[in-house]
Amino acid sequence: MASFTFSPLTPTAFLARSALVFPERTAVVDGDRRFTYQQFLDRSQRLAGALARLGIEPGDRVAALCGNSSAMLEMHNAVPWAGAVLVPLNTRLSPEELEYILDHSGAKLLVADSQFADAAGKVTASAGIRLVVARGSASGAGTEQAGQEYEQLLEQADPLARPCADEAGLLALNYTSGTTGAPKGVMYHHRGAYLQAMAMAMHTGLTPRSSYLWTLPMFHCDGWCFPWAVTAAGATHVCLPRIEPATIWRLLREEGITAFSAAPTVLTMIASADEADAGPLEQRVQVQTGGAPPTPTLLAKMSELNMNVTHLYGLTETYGPAVVNQWHPEWDDLPGEQQADLKARQGVGNVVADRIRVAADDGSDVPADGETIGEISIRGNDVMLGYYRDDEATAAATLTGDGTGWFRTGDLAVVHPDGYLEIRDRSKDIIISGGENISSVEVERAIDAHPAVLESAVIGEPHEKWGEVPVAYVTLRPGAEVSEDELSQHVRARLAGFKVPKRFVYGDLPKTSTGKVQKKELREALANKQ
Repeated sequence: MASFTFSPLTPTAFLARSALVFPERTAVVDGDRRFTYQQFLDRSQRLAGALARLGIEPGDRVAALCGNSSAMLEMHNAVPWAGAVLVPLNTRLSPEELEYILDHSGAKLLVADSQFADAAGKVTASAGIRLVVARGSASGAGTEQAGQEYEQLLEQADPLARPCADEAGLLALNYTSGTTGAPKGVMYHHRGAYLQAMAMAMHTGLTPRSSYLWTLPMFHCDGWCFPWAVTAAGATHVCLPRIEPATIWRLLREEGITAFSAAPTVLTMIASADEADAGPLEQRVQVQTGGAPPTPTLLAKMSELNMNVTHLYGLTETYGPAVVNQWHPEWDDLPGEQQADLKARQGVGNVVADRIRVAADDGSDVPADGETIGEISIRGNDVMLGYYRDDEATAAATLTGDGTGWFRTGDLAVVHPDGYLEIRDRSKDIIISGGENISSVEVERAIDAHPAVLESAVIGEPHEKWGEVPVAYVTLRPGAEVSEDELSQHVRARLAGFKVPKRFVYGDLPKTSTGKVQKKELREALANKQ
């Protein structure tokens, strides 16, 4: 009897296939540059060869400080083809935060787009690692010159495509602040990225006729695995250097965009832009959004503009969206208000996910009554291997009530009778601002480092544009004084700008009898003032 073996699943297989099937089809649009799938393959494999020439060996870490550019797309294939591990860096982080991640991950090389060259130069000099600057998507004087080294490395290198030896092997390290101040390295494996990419392609309806606009940061959860999903479909990546409504609308109309992913705040910017007054798009655009549910008003406006919004839920630990609000065709006939209620739910596990659980305190499933609250717990192919070099945090995030490991998200939800989840609350200490997670503990530590501060508590305040913004409650040391502006600058020197509290409220903090700060009371007091 013949014996057959399985090939390890790896997301780089998608580019190899699409270059074979669609060699002359446009794969990437990046400003004034366009690359076919054959060129995309060649550039990615030459980049893998260049990394090897620079001394990168299998298992080494290669970091990327890039925007939504062709270089970042190439990195998503080249680094694993070199046998290395990709470390995408949040471009909004402070130098100190970037240095921590480079050190913790053990990165040996950093590739940065030209617009981040100055910051990259400082952190690599401090970390003592090699820097390569690519052109990036942002236009401006000196952009092409800044990317010459990257292009020269590609020209001089031979193509390289090391086969994936183990589909459960480490593919990428995505850092998230999580529920503590220190960033945690979320370990992705090849199999998970492959399957998550397939799920995203299916749920978004990507085909070779599709054009995907990169409004979602590629550094965030490896772009929800869309760098590989779009490629798997043989569709076109349309890069976006920065979130500008005018540019987004131009690309929507000129490039025939069929899909994009963005936080609700970006959807609001798009829907309220002057360019929206020109009328709806010619073709229906599929839009995916996470975070807070879009309001019925926003959903109606997006629909008028010929954009269909699907709500998703996931975390860095789940490769992005593990839950999708799978729409039923029969729901199209329901009244608009009822449709909006259905669209606001988070939904069910995506096509490659295990059944999503909502667990009670004892580890059992809550009843599907739409009322009983439990913690969302996830298991399956689209869940991380664990936190890099942090067994304690991995164990703390694991629910083992039924004898197997489930990832505890910290988010609280109910289950409706049809099995769809709806989030009712989330981890209290996490503030989600513009789609970015902010750890209140991290911000509190920065505030408390000021000599005038005795203690602090940070919570999220609702914000029309950003969803939430951090607000700090501060108790000063006896006799000490510090202005809000001085304290703001103090925090800004230590953390990324979006993490800096928008207001500082001075006074004593409410506490329990054991001395624990009662953030619940702060939230209630804040809500009463709204």
